[in-house]
Amino acid sequence: MANTTTAPHDDPALVAAFEARIAAGESIEPKDWMPERYRRQLTRMMSQHAHSEIVGMLPEGNWITRAPSLRRKLSLIAKVQDEAGHGLYIYCGTETLGVDRHELVNQLLDGKAKYSSIFNYPTLSFSDVGVIGWLVDGAAIVNQTILAKTSYGPYARAMIRICKEENFHKRQGFELCAHLAKGTPAQQAMVQESLNRFWWPSLMMFGPSDTDSPNSGELLRWKVKRKTNDELRQRFVNLTVPQVQALGLTLPDPDLTFDEATGNWTFGAIDWDEFQQVISGNGPCNHERLAARRKAHNDGEWVRAAATAYAAKRASASTEAA
Repeated sequence: MANTTTAPHDDPALVAAFEARIAAGESIEPKDWMPERYRRQLTRMMSQHAHSEIVGMLPEGNWITRAPSLRRKLSLIAKVQDEAGHGLYIYCGTETLGVDRHELVNQLLDGKAKYSSIFNYPTLSFSDVGVIGWLVDGAAIVNQTILAKTSYGPYARAMIRICKEENFHKRQGFELCAHLAKGTPAQQAMVQESLNRFWWPSLMMFGPSDTDSPNSGELLRWKVKRKTNDELRQRFVNLTVPQVQALGLTLPDPDLTFDEATGNWTFGAIDWDEFQQVISGNGPCNHERLAARRKAHNDGEWVRAAATAYAAKRASASTEAA
């Protein structure tokens, strides 16, 4: 089997020195030498993260005009704005790896890039907004707090800032779900129905099981990741089950039990066939999400053109003044 860790032009001595730095827990910075495979893996992982933030604006943004109160509307606008900022922040991070963000955006618009599978599910009621904040951002926090210790410095520093905002988003979502869970029977039924639909897709967010994850081995060895997909998924379940119980709700998993020996909540089998269908572009809203992104990109062409013309005008004026 071919060695996929070291590119043909990577100097073995440089690779050994790089591996020693990783083993010692040092942070890798943009100007440091790194194996080409490490650069490619980071680019893939960071671009998927950035795409997820941008596409993730759509399911909740769909409810801004229909939010039931001014308070809920303002909270939702602020959250969607935060997600846009997160995407931009991480796209900037990929540029430290020598990648043009416009190339990454084009890959997304062309349907060649992946993003989190969770955002290809519809938001059918306003309670979905709360459940997404609670579960989806909660799952993101579990993953991203570990990424705050990743071996690549710019990515780690970005996660510190992003996690602070994601924690606020989770609290917003949980507060909305708690309000509904204590409300009328119709409100209780609505939030329970949302929880039923988003529970399993939330568990899929952590990626395939460790036995089926093609990239985890390298990412763990290089300390890009510090925990496996299954370890992070288990932590999320352990944190979330008591919250569900506190709200008087139930999870759609008849196999959910508490293991006294391990202190873990064991859960039923995830439908990995569904996961593969969604990440392959055949989810409930894949085509809708990409169509919305393409429309937004095309509608914003005049803004990009105006900004480019203004920058050129300023540069010309500067040259003339000099």
